[in-house]
Amino acid sequence: MKLLASSVLILLFYGQSFSQNHVDCSSVAVRDSLFNVYAKKARTFGFDDPGWDRSFDELLAICPNIAEAYQEKGLPHLVKGNLAKVFEYNDKAVELDPQRWTAYRGYLHCIYAKNYEKAILDFEKALQFAPHGFIQDHTYWFFLALCNIELGNYEKAVSFLEKDIAQQRRGEGKNDLHFNSLLYFGITYYLMNEYDKAEKWLTECLQLYDQHPMANYYLAMTMKITGNKQQDVYFAKAKQYMLDGYRLNEPNSASVVFPKQMTMEDIEKR
Repeated sequence: MKLLASSVLILLFYGQSFSQNHVDCSSVAVRDSLFNVYAKKARTFGFDDPGWDRSFDELLAICPNIAEAYQEKGLPHLVKGNLAKVFEYNDKAVELDPQRWTAYRGYLHCIYAKNYEKAILDFEKALQFAPHGFIQDHTYWFFLALCNIELGNYEKAVSFLEKDIAQQRRGEGKNDLHFNSLLYFGITYYLMNEYDKAEKWLTECLQLYDQHPMANYYLAMTMKITGNKQQDVYFAKAKQYMLDGYRLNEPNSASVVFPKQMTMEDIEKR
């Protein structure tokens, strides 16, 4: 491995004179080593600097078949909200390494682009590669559920959330479930007008994350419909926790809206 790293450093030193013909780009070890070197170089610049993009372009000039380099080239555009460029690069990453990047593209379609049909296709494909796969702290079933919630397919969403929870409970089943799995179970039943089940799941969510604004809000909305006078307590909690800065606690949730995510305005006009 040290010899391989030394070879990569030599490549960097003579970078302008090398092309893919001088490097075994078919070797996973070579590609990984090259990527690590150029990614480290890119991080010295940061997203907002042209050096980020230039670093990965230099890498792709040596080995144009490094999928992760295309994915990394898409990250600055994700921050800027330029989704056309994001998918241009991620489509290339999926083309080169579908097993690794299909689920990530599905996540982008689901959470960023709100293109739920495409997200479903990607996650169905990703399940073929990795039936028990996770991305961004969740099973693929979780994101399939979110897509179907947004498409109004609530029965499907319930079935996918059941699979999500079953996967989290694999093995000895001693780990806590992800609170947002419980949240979206509650929201789905709320949308299905099954308020007893909605209250059950939302209450379980709050047992894991008491300051969850969305869980407090939807529990309050459920109680409003069922005539439970505790509704005001949970509306007040939802408002206060929003003001205190509590959120979904999802990756990137500060910059993107998740399905059925409520706002302070929603709380105020209840």
